[in-house]
Amino acid sequence: MKAMILAAGLGTRMRPLTDTCPKPLLPVGGRPLIEHHLARMADAGIVDVVINVSYRAEQIIEALGDGERFGLRIRYSREAAPLETGGGIQAALPLLGEAPFLLINGDVWCKALPDFRALGEPDLAHLLLVDNPEHHPDGDFCLRDGRVRPDGKARLTYSGLAVIDPALVADEPPGAFALAPRLQAAARQGRVSGEHVTARWVDVGTPARLAALDRYLRQHRN
Repeated sequence: MKAMILAAGLGTRMRPLTDTCPKPLLPVGGRPLIEHHLARMADAGIVDVVINVSYRAEQIIEALGDGERFGLRIRYSREAAPLETGGGIQAALPLLGEAPFLLINGDVWCKALPDFRALGEPDLAHLLLVDNPEHHPDGDFCLRDGRVRPDGKARLTYSGLAVIDPALVADEPPGAFALAPRLQAAARQGRVSGEHVTARWVDVGTPARLAALDRYLRQHRN
């Protein structure tokens, strides 16, 4: 299975840290944030990784190179301007191919990966869902018997990790668009599966949360 890391955003919420450094390269636990994802992918047996880049793209490309030192093959989907989550995935489809792929938001950290084998016919996505964090108390989706629904009680938060069928975004008009509405529409059609995990997960969306994750990782080194 191939994988994609979303890394083209401006990192506005992380300013001033991102004024000179793209968010994926911000250090946490002794290495750039994105390298945690790359290490976890390599451990899971993934080889081919696509990273979309836009803001300070050359810094990311120079830092990661072709992926050889991680045991990976990295290719880059360049965006003249950020295409948001959905548009960025769609633009990268020529590099990803027609098979389902692992998707990871570049601004999260998690010990778990979604079950690669869980995406069945005719599902368009399989989501890894986590308990709602303090900054997102209402959650995103409901999960019942392995099926994801856009409404109901006992809501969970989409972790930013998923297995995606390219058909989820392939038919959208080219350009910038968000992934969330496509996931919600697919969930209403009964075409999204999911799993609830309790492994540690962090939305690294602010300097304070980045600092907290850094402290945690330095205190829990194996």
